Amino acid sequence: MIVKLLKTPLGKFRIIAFLEGCSFLLFGLTMPIKYILKIPQPNYIVGAIHGFLFILYIALLLFVSYIHKWKLQKIAFAFLASLIPFGTFYADKKLFTK
Repeated sequence: MIVKLLKTPLGKFRIIAFLEGCSFLLFGLTMPIKYILKIPQPNYIVGAIHGFLFILYIALLLFVSYIHKWKLQKIAFAFLASLIPFGTFYADKKLFTK
């Protein structure tokens, strides 16, 4: 399945969307570790990975939306999905698989 997804720009975008969503949730778990337990190191690592995946998500969003000629509303929804926990998973089912 993953090999099949890697063959198209939309498939690559879907993989990055999944990874970005996972990193967002993991980042949410490391925040209490940083502030409650006073252990900042996991937050730095996960934060850097999440930041990289977020930038890659946005770049691929623009690329895929250009290739597939997505309407502005769909692009905006995909962008907003990246800002909400579990949003990229929802967007994958509603937007990226059609």
